[in-house]
Amino acid sequence: MSKQLRKPKGGRQLGAIAAVLAVAAVTATGCSSGGSGQQQDESQPLEVWIRQDAGSPSAESAEALTKAFTRETGVEAKLVAVGVTDFETKLQQRTAQKDLPDIVINDTGQLGNLVTQGLVREVDREGVAGGAALADRAWEAAQGHDGKYYGVPFNSQAFALLIRKDWRAEVGAGIPESWDELTDLAVKFTEDDPDGNGRDDTAGMVIPGTTTRGYLTWWFSTMLWSEGGDFVKKQGDGYVPAIDEPASVGAVEKLQAMFCDSKVVQPGASTADSSTTHTVFESGKGGIYLTGPYMLPRFDGSLGKDKYEVVAPPPGAAGRTVLAEGENVYLMAGSANEKGQQRFAEFAASPAGQKIGLGVDNGGVIVRLPVNTEVDGAAERDDPRWETFQQVYNESGRNAPALPNWSTVRQISAEGLNGVVSDCARDVSEAMGDLADEFDAELEKQGAKGR
Repeated sequence: MSKQLRKPKGGRQLGAIAAVLAVAAVTATGCSSGGSGQQQDESQPLEVWIRQDAGSPSAESAEALTKAFTRETGVEAKLVAVGVTDFETKLQQRTAQKDLPDIVINDTGQLGNLVTQGLVREVDREGVAGGAALADRAWEAAQGHDGKYYGVPFNSQAFALLIRKDWRAEVGAGIPESWDELTDLAVKFTEDDPDGNGRDDTAGMVIPGTTTRGYLTWWFSTMLWSEGGDFVKKQGDGYVPAIDEPASVGAVEKLQAMFCDSKVVQPGASTADSSTTHTVFESGKGGIYLTGPYMLPRFDGSLGKDKYEVVAPPPGAAGRTVLAEGENVYLMAGSANEKGQQRFAEFAASPAGQKIGLGVDNGGVIVRLPVNTEVDGAAERDDPRWETFQQVYNESGRNAPALPNWSTVRQISAEGLNGVVSDCARDVSEAMGDLADEFDAELEKQGAKGR
């Protein structure tokens, strides 16, 4: 089994992980979403996992949250900060050992994986103390394909543009009001020497274009939806591909043009992940970065708060629609302290838990935008830039589709999109037709194909 648990190579990493989990979950004690049957003992301590690097400011905030929970409730809890890059691998290992942690704080995009493999318990939304104060959009991201809830919202986010304010002044440009104007600004940042060093060493647009973890799909979602396109669309009781429809093809053509015609993206964009793109922006090599609010503390320190501005993504042909994401508190199956699990989730989502997660004191942001509507994150931070992200989330945010396993579709999508930005001769319409066929097969496999 240990050989199977090694991180698979190639673009289908998440799909391979899911396959391993499927095998492992069958043998895991009590791993079913309907409850564990495990003998309960409310004195049992909770093991809490979060996807953060040990020793980081974010891990410190998570540790503070866990300790505050124990002080408040008397329930002992131990935090385990599991590294960002090997989180899924370590969860596989614990699944195979039939020893899941009690709590996992993880991406909303992983919900389908966890539910499909039976690793999480169902959550009664009405039975969550304080649940009525949590934003409906955040609850939607905790909802599975079957309409049931499998997590308690903890953290939400939407994406906005970070634009070099000093560069924009240098080239004499205004705030872009469409995706075409955004591309025009990117051209100026690429060609007009906005940093004034006399060298051709700046890129207008910073894009994480790698297929790893579906990054290119993650970045492109906002552009695609705003232009009226989609990956899949509802039909009957399921979904059908929409990536080959005219609006979608048009959006992908604009994406390809950024790489191939105007050439406004940073060198190596098609293989860059977020760790690379963060560095490109903060080092003064890129001028426009669509990313989340969690980057503000880092860029304030590395680049300087006065050097860049936070701007809502522009509307496209269909208006403004921005990818909304976040994290849930997942109540893992097989726990000997299910009441403790729920109490932890309730505390994490409470005003007290949310304020700790804001990381105001140490910059360790594990709550980007509060899911609890009684908490004003921008006011707590005394920083109006966070309000821009909150408004984007409230007014234009859209969650990924509630497929049984969206992460697999996201991965397939990223590979298809990467193909057209890496090969400028590739016909986009033909490529999206091929991608639609792959979507169709995957939807059928997941039992989510519309009829």
